[in-house]
This record gives sequence, structure tokens and C-alpha cells, in this order.
Amino acid sequence: TGCNGVDRSPGGSIVYEKHVLELEKGQTEYKLELPRKRPDYPESVVMPDHMPEVTSFRYVEVEGYEGSINKEEISQLALLYPFDGEASYFHSSDSNLNQIWEMCKHTLKITPFLSKYIDGNRERMGYEADAYLQQISHYSVDREYAVQRYTTKYLIFNPSWPVEWHLHIPLMAWADYMQTANKALLEEYYDEIKHKAMLPLAREDGLLSTPYTREGYVDEEFLETIHYDGSSFRDITDWPQGTPANESEHRSGHGSITLEGETDRFVFSDVSTVVNAFHYRNLVLISEIAEVLDKEEDARWFEERAKKVKASFNEKLFNEDRGLYTDGDDIKHTSLHANMFPVAFGLAPKSSYPQLREFLISKGMACSPIMARYLFYALYELEAENYALRLLTNELDRSWMNMIRFGTTIVSEAWDIKYKRNMTWNQPTGATPAYIIPRKIFGIEPLEPSFRKIRIKPQPGDLEQAEIKHPTIRGSIEIKFQNRGDIFSMDVKLPANTQSDIGLPKKYREYSLFKDGENVKVKEQEDHVLIEDVSPGEHSFEIRKGE
Repeated sequence: TGCNGVDRSPGGSIVYEKHVLELEKGQTEYKLELPRKRPDYPESVVMPDHMPEVTSFRYVEVEGYEGSINKEEISQLALLYPFDGEASYFHSSDSNLNQIWEMCKHTLKITPFLSKYIDGNRERMGYEADAYLQQISHYSVDREYAVQRYTTKYLIFNPSWPVEWHLHIPLMAWADYMQTANKALLEEYYDEIKHKAMLPLAREDGLLSTPYTREGYVDEEFLETIHYDGSSFRDITDWPQGTPANESEHRSGHGSITLEGETDRFVFSDVSTVVNAFHYRNLVLISEIAEVLDKEEDARWFEERAKKVKASFNEKLFNEDRGLYTDGDDIKHTSLHANMFPVAFGLAPKSSYPQLREFLISKGMACSPIMARYLFYALYELEAENYALRLLTNELDRSWMNMIRFGTTIVSEAWDIKYKRNMTWNQPTGATPAYIIPRKIFGIEPLEPSFRKIRIKPQPGDLEQAEIKHPTIRGSIEIKFQNRGDIFSMDVKLPANTQSDIGLPKKYREYSLFKDGENVKVKEQEDHVLIEDVSPGEHSFEIRKGE
């Protein structure tokens, strides 16, 4: 219908809908009633009967009306979860980074649906990994904790199919506790959280042996303990899957048109490096949870079990000759995923960091927006912050800037439609830059629950200037830094009832350090200098080259 018309035959995964409204004589106020969206998937969330149906859309065209319509005569009814747009703020000297932050913040504002985290309008279904990633990103832009907790409870009993997704439940529960110091979720669902670690699937050496076949895993007694009643319980690694490296027939999965998919041609096997990295992290967190709940015997058992799994993991899955992790036990292939998770979860020995750093950098963004959070965590742990910043802000096809370029206003499910033909255009899972920016570039981390004790250890890389307002349950943390030439300076405003450890990047062999204008002595760390127990309020820090 011309340059301003809606495309009736959009390509790929873009949806066009037509709704007919019969007009009456005279002047009447109309409300378009959308047809009810019924479940396309077993766990699809549907609107309750007492509420009108909703849909996501970008443009509306009115056809067949002969009169003129002023914009004042049309209104949109929107269903939005409460969101405080003033709770967070970010701006930097990098234009791309600013655009990415704004897209992610907007995504996190409008995507909670009926008090749950779901996977966009296409499926309207919850997935544990996706919900966890949305959860931690949501914490970074608003002081909101109810939707995260409700989603965790819901997904414990309404799980999705991937093995690794079940293993995200302990991560979700622990994130809730660290953000709020509220033990209620841990106390009520402690046994359920333990079940999600899947200990019955462990071998003698402690490593999990899990299903990876397309047909899935059937052991009704075990599946009942994790509340899964489907028929597709199996490993995933990443999504969409391409053709696994141990299979010759090209059958790229779920809309991916590339041979690799998003798994970097990961070789699936009974003892998966990715699955066992998550299992190890589960054991560590369940030990911490047991400690919080004064279950000392459990805490010690899970602590010792974690040590056993770590030893077996590095004995069976680490290739000493290459200094890299393979995809599984008795597997030779080494993928991005098999090496980023051991670093992100604290399994990799520091002696292997040089090889792991070189390998991960050589791979680029060989994962989906879903798993990118773990890649960036690994890169910052490996002190590859300059590369991480370039990867975060790059404008290649596999980037958040590409999402902005092809026209989405909300983070999309895949990097591009050519990587997933049926991708959702409103998928909060990939909004993790909203989390990576405060947690890694600014280094804001709760050392104790509810940010009672805070660590601020920025890793700015080449970023010259940035400022942030970061919400916590105790109030906002505000930081502004300058990173130019021979000086790194930082202004910090800390909320009441907190203490903070401040780490400044040690870019120079010889340096002088100032706190609130006075020269101070500090603890020397390997990559930073540490000022401990900084009190609430406003403080300035500066580290400069020379004595």
C-alpha cells in the first residue's frame, strides 16, 4: 500500500496479522479484541480469561476506512510489568556500547509476561537458562525481585527439556539469595534444588553421564525427581544446534542454516564437559546454600563432592598436551563451549590460562546470544578485557550491533535471521550486556548477600570514560571513571549500610594511589591494587603512573 504500508508478506520469522473490525453507523469508540492465543507448546503461558489478549507488534495499518484519522483518536493498551526507568543509568565514551545498553534495558523493561520470564511471543514458554540470564540482567536495571523468585518456583515444577537448563535452577536460587539475603526460597525448595544437580546420573568418579541422543532419555523414576514428564530430556550445549562434529549427515537444527549452528561443532557424548561444568557449579552452590541453612553435614558433603568432581574433570576432560579441554571423556574435539565454561565456573587451573585465553580469542563469538554471558565471564576472568570490549561492541553479523542494524528494538533470539530462520524478535535471554557492563566493566559484585559487602573492581580495557547507576536492595551504587593516558580515576557513591572493597587496575609497575585526595597504602594483588572496607558515601580514587 505504498512506502508507509505494512508488509503483508514479511520474510523469515517476522509475523503479519490481519484483524477485521466491523464498523457501525455514527461515531463509535472501538476496542479491537484479539483472538485468544492458544498453547503451541506444552508449557505455553496463556492469558487468563478475565484479561484481554495481547500481542507484540511494531506497526499497525488501518485499511478500508474512508475518513481521516488523527493520531489523537488512536490509543494503544499495553500490558507491562512494573518498571522503574530511573533505577539505572549508563553512558560511556563508546557509542556502540551506549546503544547496546539502551536496547537491553528496554528489552528487560517490557518482556516479563504475567509475572514470569518467558521466551518471547512465539513460544510464551519458560526455560531455566533463559530465565536465569534474564533474571541477572533484570537485577542490573531495576530494584525488582518478585518476578525472578516466582519464575524460579514455577520452573522447578514446570521444567523444559535440556539437561543443562535443569542445572540452572541452583544458579537461579543462589542469585536470588545474593541479591536479597532472603532465605525463603532456599528453605522451601532445598530438596528440589538438590535434585536438580542430578546426582543419580553420576559415575564412580563423580562425573555425570547424561543423554545426548535426539531420542532423549527415559528413566521415569529419575525424571520424576526433577519433575520432567516429556520425552526429549537430553543435552543441549547451545541453541540452535548445527550438525554435531561426530555426525556426517548435515541436519542443522531448528532453523540454523550453518553447519556449525551455535555449538561450535561440539561433539556430544555421554560425559559432556559442558554438562559437568554446570554440575560442578551446582555442587559448589548447594554447599553454600546448605551452609546458609545451617545444614552443616550437607554443606561438607557437597563441598567434598565438588572437590572430587573438579579433580575428575581436570583428569578426564583436560588435554595436557594442548592445554585445552575436550568436549567430553575420550573425545578429541575442542570447542569454544568446552573451554569457556571451565573458566567461568572456576574449574580451570590458572596455569592453563594463557592457552585458554588464546584459544577463546581465536574463536570469536562462536556461541549464541544465550551463552554469550558465559563467554564474557571467561574472557574477563582471563584478563582479556580489551578483546572482550571489542567483541561486545563489534559490528559483525554475530553482534548486538547487528541486531540494531537489522532493525530490532528488542534483543532477538539469534544474531541474525540467517543463523535461525524462525528466531523470535523479542527475546530477553540475550540482554546480558546489561549484566556484563556493571559486573565486569565496572566490576560491581556482591561479596555478601544483599550487597552488605561489595567488591568494585573495574576492568575497563580501552574504554576511556563511563558512568553507571546500579540498583541494589540497599540503594544505588553510582560510579564514574576516567581511563586516559597515565591516570585512572574513579568517583564512587556507595549506599548506606554497606562496606566495599575497591580494586583499581594496576596498569603501571610504578604508581601512586590516592583516596579522597590523600596518598594511601594498599594491598598488592596480581592485576589490581585493593583498598579494603571503604565506608558508605562518596569517595574518589586515582591511580597514576610514577611514584
